[in-house]
Parts: sequence; C-alpha cells; structure tokens
Amino acid sequence: MNFSEYVKHDAMGLAALVKNGDVSAQELLDTAVARTEAVNGDLNAMIHPLYDMAKAQIEEGLSGPLAGVPMLVKDLFQEMKGAPHHQGNRALKARNVTADVDSTLITRWKAAGLVPFGRTNTPEFGSKGITEPDAYGATRNPWNLAHTPGGSSGGSAALVAAGAVPVAGANDGGGSIRIPAACCGLFGLKPGRGRTPWGPHFTEAMHGIAVNHVVSRSVRDSALILDLTHGREAGSLFDIAPPAGPYLDSARKAPGTLRIAFSTTSPLGTPVSAEAVKAVEKTVALLQALGHEVEEASPGIDQRQMCLDWLYVWFAQAAATVDIIREQTGAGLQEFEADTLAMVTFSRAMSADEYCLAQGRWQQYMIALDAFLTGRDFWLTPTMAEPALKIGQHATPAPLKALSRTMAAVGGGRLVRMTGQLEEQALKNLAAVPFTQLANVTGVPAMSVPLHVCDSGLPMGVQFTGTHGDEGKLLSLAGQLEEAAPWFDRLAMMD
Repeated sequence: MNFSEYVKHDAMGLAALVKNGDVSAQELLDTAVARTEAVNGDLNAMIHPLYDMAKAQIEEGLSGPLAGVPMLVKDLFQEMKGAPHHQGNRALKARNVTADVDSTLITRWKAAGLVPFGRTNTPEFGSKGITEPDAYGATRNPWNLAHTPGGSSGGSAALVAAGAVPVAGANDGGGSIRIPAACCGLFGLKPGRGRTPWGPHFTEAMHGIAVNHVVSRSVRDSALILDLTHGREAGSLFDIAPPAGPYLDSARKAPGTLRIAFSTTSPLGTPVSAEAVKAVEKTVALLQALGHEVEEASPGIDQRQMCLDWLYVWFAQAAATVDIIREQTGAGLQEFEADTLAMVTFSRAMSADEYCLAQGRWQQYMIALDAFLTGRDFWLTPTMAEPALKIGQHATPAPLKALSRTMAAVGGGRLVRMTGQLEEQALKNLAAVPFTQLANVTGVPAMSVPLHVCDSGLPMGVQFTGTHGDEGKLLSLAGQLEEAAPWFDRLAMMD
C-alpha cells in the first residue's frame, strides 16, 4: 500500500480495508513504519521502535473492530511488556528500564486489534507542555520544525499530524492531550476522571487528574477507541457512570441546540494572542450558524489559586516519582532534570496539611464549575493562549537550573519557598497554556478541536469543557463541527 492511499483513511477506514481483504495488516505496518522513518529524523518523535513486537502480534492473529491498524504509544505509562519505559528520564534510559507487563490500556488496545509499533517522546515525567527532555532531545512540530508540537504527548501528536499513524497514545494531567492536539491540528479529547484505565499496578494518577486516551485525526476514531477502552478495572477506586450509549453513536449524532459560554480572557490575567482570540471568535460564528446559543461568560473561580493548587500536587508527585526511581535504580540527583529537582525541593518544604488543603480546594472549583454550567452545556476558550512556542522558548535559564541543583543537594526547600521564585516561574510558563488545568483539577471531560490555522500556518485549537459524564455530548458537537469545518485532509510534511 502506498502512502498517498494510506493517509486518505482514518483508523476505522484502514480497519475496513483489512476486513475486506483489500490490504493486509503487515502492509499497513510496513507503510506506517516507512512514513515514520521518513519523517522521524526531522521530528525526533518516535524514540523506541518496536517493529519485531508488532510483527509478532500480527503473526499471532488479530481480531477486534480495529484489527490491523498501526499505532504509536507514549513513553509515559502505557507500558508494553519488554519494551523501554523511560518516561523522558536519563536514569531510566541509562539503565534501559523495561516494563514487566502490558498496561491495562495496552491490553485493551491490542484486544481491539490495534498494533503498537513504537513509543513516542515525552518531557521528563510528562511535566511540561513542551516535549524537550534532556534524555532524548526536542521533538519538533511537523508544521514548522522551529516550533514545539506541545506536550506532554508531543511525540505522539507530531507523528499523527505527519500522517504516520491515524491515532497515537496520549495522556493528560494538565492539558497533555489537548495542548499537542492544538499545536498539531488534531482532535484531542480528555476523558473525565476514572473513565479510562491505569492498571495493573495502580488505578488512579494524582487523585484522578491524569487520564489516558489518544490524539487522532478524526472524531470517530477517538469515539470508537474510547468505547473500546473505558470501564472499570481490577482495583478501581469507584465505578464511574457508564455512557448512555456508544460514544461512536454520539459522534455520529447531531447534538441538538446547545447553550455555550465563551471567553477569550486568560484566567491568569496574562496576555492572549490575537490568533487565539480569532480562533474563538471564528468558532462562535460557526456555532451560531449551526443554531447554537452562544454567550460570553466565565465561571467565578480564582484560577490563579487553582493553578497553584494543581501545581502543589504535581510537585509532590514529582518528588515521589524521583524517590521511587532512586530507590529502584540507585540513580543520583544529577540524573534528573533541574526543573524536576526544583519541584522536588519545593515539595520537600510543603507540609502534609498544606497538601491536603490544596487538594481539598479542588472540590470548591468543581462546585463552582458545576454551578456555572447549570443551564449551559459547555465553556469555550482557546486551548492555548498563543500558537505553538518555538523550540527552547521556555527553557529555564542556566543560572536558575544551577540554583535548582544546589538547593536540591542541600535541601533548601524552605529558602526556595520564601523567595516565591519557583511559583513565579511556574505560573510564567503556564501563561501560554492557562486554560487546560481546570478540567484536570475538576475531573471533567474537555476537548481541543482544530478549527483554526494561524497566518503563520501553525494550527490552533479551541477547547470545550463540559461537566461529569459529558464525553458523549462533546463527541456529538465535535462530529458536527468536523462535518461543518473539515480538517482531516490537513496534513503536515506532505512535500
């Protein structure tokens, strides 16, 4: 199968070709591998080829609705037995740490017939909205190699946008599905808390703020894959209410008249680019043309404090992760990035009651968001405050990196807290992506839809945030928007 024919199809389309005998699973894999290798030298997006594993899976026989469809998975959880699991970290890379078991998610993807053939680049422990780890180097945006594809699922998004695969694994603890989808012109749905699995070693990440799913070129692929992967697993902390019907049916069904609030103002009070404003304004006009009711409004939430409360939990998770890796591998502090060590140092100076108070305030944000969405369906914002950043644009200055390493070595967390410098730097970095964290903290589903292309040629997404259980309704709207303003045929690196 040649590439020009391959990229005309999404995952469901490719699966239909395999089912009808028009192409074999091995032919699809060969095409996907060839395209990946053709573009990966420029993108640095796939870091662990797993071609033999994929071939063996095909030879064992495939079944399921997506039998034979090649995909890539993120090198941050989404573990594959015997495959590298380095999480963007030099200590794990140096020791070539591999997974001891397939994750529950991988098991479900394989049961659906998907064929993973490689793992994609991610920032260290997924902690940034860019993909520039010291361990593997920067991943680049296929629309413009001088720019980031976003993060933390940047490697996956870059290769989907370049047509190597129709879908790729992603996860989202603060925007890491939606940000790269926005940067690369893809569809990115973040499911709600507890909707998708994390097992078998644990069943929830950071009190449920992080969830697994995919980035995709088509809405229906995202919907079907959610159908095939959602649901409880062994040890689930709670049973989330199931959808009223298949998500794929929702994606195919018009949503009816919706009432949607919108805002173009950064919740942090930081600047929002003209392109981001234009993306929302264009979407508002499209929604009105489709018969929806749209009004300008925002929830009454102190989102600066909300972001800090999200960061405190994130910092504590970083500290726990570093401790676990050091215990398992004997790694020294020098084998972790300076920015990670800064988070660790801050966390060491935070008391347990401060942590509990920060995490406890999440409930107040959910109550406020729920009240805001009473009588409304969604809140529309830019996904990002500006187009994809340039590579290195958010690199921490060398003096700050040196200070972070020194403070980590001497346990200077209290001094770091007194200066407020880390919080200031973190909020500064969030200025480019101030809209995504609310959905993680509150646990609701949200999606980035690629409805705008900047004058520079870079894509830009808009975000719709719903309330608990709204995945199906979001997919209904996404399907309608996809039909009204198609994006599937926009592919990067096609020269």
